Order: sequence, then structure tokens, then C-alpha cells
Amino acid sequence: MNSSVQKKHEPQLIPPKHHVYLEGPKSRGYEFLFAWRVFKQFIRGFRNFHFSGPCITVFGSARFGEEHPYYGQAREFGKRFAEMGFTTLTGGGPGIMEAANRGAFENGGQSFGCNIVLPFEQKENPYLHRSITFEHFFVRKVLLVKYSYAFVIMPGGFGTMDELFETLTLVQTKTITRFPVILFGKTFYQPLMDVFSKMQQEGTISAEDLDLLLFTDDVEEAIAHIQRYIRTNYQIKPRKRLWWLLEKR
Repeated sequence: MNSSVQKKHEPQLIPPKHHVYLEGPKSRGYEFLFAWRVFKQFIRGFRNFHFSGPCITVFGSARFGEEHPYYGQAREFGKRFAEMGFTTLTGGGPGIMEAANRGAFENGGQSFGCNIVLPFEQKENPYLHRSITFEHFFVRKVLLVKYSYAFVIMPGGFGTMDELFETLTLVQTKTITRFPVILFGKTFYQPLMDVFSKMQQEGTISAEDLDLLLFTDDVEEAIAHIQRYIRTNYQIKPRKRLWWLLEKR
């Protein structure tokens, strides 16, 4: 058989790509400017949230619409936080975040958001008294944790899992105070709780670490858990003095 005919029936090989070198760190100038941009984002966040008052942060999916039961429950959380005198703090986007902000906004509470620049999905919801948009997730997460005295983790995706595990790690390692962490949604999160039990059985976490979470799908139980912690450990009073950069309330 003619070799040229045979070659027509052989798989076509993809031409090799040009070699890409791994350069490692960027130039000193690039790294300095990156650090400066991060610093400015932190300062902007501190200035905007300095008079936020004590917050409770709600994490959850951006993909649940107004008709979903989780949306309604997150909205109820925002309402109850407003009644307790807390500022509701979220990632500032749609879905669960919007619902919690909406519950606070519509019931006379303060409603704040830490938004993030994304190519899709994330847009600022309309129920915010104050909002900042960040370039980097790690800056945003610092602000979502820094001002809060409790955390409610509603059903969500990768981003919510990231926020849950970072918060748990900070509490477990005593990097932050042992604030209440509510894992809300028993049907949704039962497989994750099974993983936690497996981790405890294998010795990668201790039995006491499981006590860092309240696992529930009852809004009343979650609110009572937060109130009990706050009454035991804190008194809420408004901040009256100006900060060193003369921020406004």
C-alpha cells in the first residue's frame, strides 16, 4: 500500500505549542504595586466599616432566587438581626446575600456588603446602605470576618465552602474568638457533616472541633444560640468617637 494513502487514515497530530517558561516572581516594581493596591483596599474597607457597629455575617449562594425557601429563611435572618441591633453583613451580591440584606434593610436595620469583581454572577444587590467592591477574595474575606460576632452559613457552592472552612479554621486555631458559627440547612449539609464525622474518626480533627458548629435548619434555634452567646459575653454600645482618618458614620 502506498505510504501516502496510509497516512491519510492515521490520526492527525496536534502541532506542539511554543514552550512557556515559568518565570517565578514578577519584577520588584510589579510586586510593590500589587502590595500597594492590596493595602489601599484594606484601608478603604476599614474606613467604610469602622462605624458599622457589631455585625453578623451571612454566607450563601448567589444562585437562589426569591422563590426559593432558602431565600426566605435568609431574609428572616436579616430581619431578626435588625431587631437584635446588629448590622447584617454579606458578600453584597444576589441570592442568599440579597435576601439577608433585604431582611435587614426592610426592617430598619443596617445592611452592608463586601462585593467582589467577577466576570459573571456577582452584582451588587439593591438592599445595601453601604457597599465596597474588592478586587481580591482574600481582602474581602478579612472584612467579612473582622467586624462580625457570629456567622450564618447558608447553602452555597465553592465560595461558601471556602468561607465556611476559613472561618472554622480561624476559630479552631483561636486566631479569632470562638464566635457562633451556624451551619444552616440539614438536608443540604448532612453529607458535609458526615465528612466531618469521618475526619473526627480518623483523628484529623478532635471531637471538640465538632462543637464549633451549630447544625440546624431552625431559624429560631440559630437566633437563640447567637443571643445566648452575646448576652453571656458582650454588651452592645454605639461607637461615638471619630477614628484617626476622620471617617463619617
